[in-house]
Amino acid sequence: MEPEFCYGNGSCVRTVYPVTVRITLYLALGSAVVLTVLGNLFVIVSISHFKQLHTPTNYLTLSLAVSDFLLGVLVMFPGMINAVETCWYFGDMLYRYYAVCHPMLYPRKITVHTAVVMILVTWCVSAVVGFGMIFLNLNIMGMEEFYYNNVVCEGGCILFTTGVASTLSAVIAFYIPGVIMLGTYLKIYMVAQRQVRTIGLQNSRSSKLDKHQRKATKTLAIIMGVFLSVWLPFFLCFIIDPLIGYSVPPALFNTFVWLGYFNSTINPLVYAFFYSWFRKAFQIIISGRIFRSDMSDTKLFAE
Repeated sequence: MEPEFCYGNGSCVRTVYPVTVRITLYLALGSAVVLTVLGNLFVIVSISHFKQLHTPTNYLTLSLAVSDFLLGVLVMFPGMINAVETCWYFGDMLYRYYAVCHPMLYPRKITVHTAVVMILVTWCVSAVVGFGMIFLNLNIMGMEEFYYNNVVCEGGCILFTTGVASTLSAVIAFYIPGVIMLGTYLKIYMVAQRQVRTIGLQNSRSSKLDKHQRKATKTLAIIMGVFLSVWLPFFLCFIIDPLIGYSVPPALFNTFVWLGYFNSTINPLVYAFFYSWFRKAFQIIISGRIFRSDMSDTKLFAE
């Protein structure tokens, strides 16, 4: 049986899945894309529109939601087409973006100024590290001949990196931020526990504060835990693959990538489960009441 090519002879070989497999993949991955885009869009609209949600912590949540939304639109959607059709049909520029775009990380601080600075630093560092490495071809430095002769082909979208580049980018993009996230959460947890012991349950207000702190700490732990869990297989594979002669099966590598993408799908579901303000904002948006001039001052929760 003659092989099929993406753009004719000389281009990448195309894997043609059975119709049932293609339909199943489109339904499963397409549902994830829709949930990711709509879920994070609701978070973005909610925090942007309702004045009660304009807090430093929520600005950081907004930054994460924007990153997840862009991932859903610019990465997951073309990635779905590429995963099912096994060919890249979106041009070289979007391919480069696709190759370096991963969910942004975010810290947690107290003041609005600090939150804004952290958001800007996070986005700028991520852009410089990711796009700089790909557009300057640092990811293939020292292996250019092998890459152009054996890897690259028309219609393909393969993230190829040398052992040094993969290790360096993984450490910068995942392992160091992961350690920082764990350390930050541990500090938040210890501070929250100390405040609870100091304040005690002297009155109803302190009881509400105690409950709010425990819920915020638990939610943060779940978000970070999910992030580290779903992205760890990809970043382990990302480092190991060059060391074993790039022998990791493409299907397995793609599975790990999509497992990481699902983190952006899960985050809005976590908000919906833990926060009544998100559910109330969702109802207001769906009902169309958000377009009323007085809705931005709506109280989504008791202060």
